[in-house]
Amino acid sequence: MIQLANDINLRALLKGSAPGEHYQRDRIRLMERNIGLPAKAAVILVLFYYLFFSNWFEDVTGVGATTDTPPREIALNIVRQFFLVYVCINTGVAALLLGMRQIPFAAVQNIVSASAWIDALLVAALTLVTGGFDSILFWVFPGLMVRNAISVPVATRQLVLNIIVTGCYITAGLLDVVMGQWESRLLDDVVLVAMQEGGASEAAAEPFFLRIALLVLVTLCCYGVQVFMEKQRTAQEEARELQLRQEQLQAAGRLAAEIAHQLKNPLGIINNAAFTLQRTVKEGKTITQQISIIREEVDRSDRILTELMGYAQLSEGKVEKLDVRDELDHAIDQVFPKGTSYETKVLKDYSPGIPPLMIQKGHLSEVFVNILQNAREAMEGKGTIRATVSTAPDFCVKVVIEDDGPGMEQRHIDKIFEPYFTTKEKGTGLGLAIVKHNTELYNGKVSVESELGKGARFTVLLPAKTVIRFRR
Repeated sequence: MIQLANDINLRALLKGSAPGEHYQRDRIRLMERNIGLPAKAAVILVLFYYLFFSNWFEDVTGVGATTDTPPREIALNIVRQFFLVYVCINTGVAALLLGMRQIPFAAVQNIVSASAWIDALLVAALTLVTGGFDSILFWVFPGLMVRNAISVPVATRQLVLNIIVTGCYITAGLLDVVMGQWESRLLDDVVLVAMQEGGASEAAAEPFFLRIALLVLVTLCCYGVQVFMEKQRTAQEEARELQLRQEQLQAAGRLAAEIAHQLKNPLGIINNAAFTLQRTVKEGKTITQQISIIREEVDRSDRILTELMGYAQLSEGKVEKLDVRDELDHAIDQVFPKGTSYETKVLKDYSPGIPPLMIQKGHLSEVFVNILQNAREAMEGKGTIRATVSTAPDFCVKVVIEDDGPGMEQRHIDKIFEPYFTTKEKGTGLGLAIVKHNTELYNGKVSVESELGKGARFTVLLPAKTVIRFRR
């Protein structure tokens, strides 16, 4: 169990928490479009000049010094061809980034990642023809890593990109070593002896390992900073969400209490007047019946207002960050306490990575307890209940509670969440109405599927982030 918990924590750390789409779009717009495109255009112009109109690369690589077609001349020609492909690709990338508002966000993410990968390949190609492991262009690789950290604020994706950048540098260096061995076979013995006496390979060994260590360190630092920032941002968002939920519930409670108080007084006056009128009027049965109807409707309105005053209790509760799985376990223990004679088997299937809910503990408990009690009573304490917790689209938590009881008729399903509706002899008809009320209070949904003889399946959807919906 300890090993499993450690594995889960490690996966959670590596996965991280992705920031919102709007936040990521702003980062990409700033770094890749507003800053990156002009900077990349300038770099392309400089490279175009040095690759095609200057002899600088020939001087660095020593092209033409020994044979007709030395390995480095072949490599330089390949780099020139790849550079033209690179320019064409970045022209398309620039067009897409300029119109990124009309492009799905997932496509924008893939474009940015592909662009970072292509940039790393170009720098690696230039590193190959400018000295390999000893190239001064090595210092561009840490810059690419920092750029990835800014443009890709998703920890795992950023880590993968920076590992690719490190791999590109190592590949360029190894290819440079291979070309050096190839050239050594083409050189005469005198030059070969001179190179061996110079001890270039031994001198380059230490800088190579130091540079690899630096790239790994930058990769880990960027990843660590990103994870820390995401944890801090998540904590701030959760604090704001808790405060917002609490304020909304308090506002709902105050509003409900004020409305109920203002309406109950006039209804009381109307009810008293109707009662007095009923006792004094002796003109016939019809008038007496109408007055009775008035009194009945006033009593009904009074009950509704009494229920509305219950909203005032919202301001007394406290919104908390709750784990749905823990709350469902508590509800199961409450409905099926240990040591009782219930012959009910509860099967649980909880998915990992369930986001917490910002909700009052009592509200969530009422939802689960009432559904479980309804299942227990329907099965008369015998049978199987399956409880499933998983994630759903739009950052929602999905809870499914199903039983293998007698099920319900279709005509009952349409009314099952209505207040005071019940098919039981001793039922009040309020349990599932409370489930619907509490779920919709947090902008959630509850539904039921059932057939006679096939049990019932209740599905509760609760947004992890939501604005409380006022009941109409």
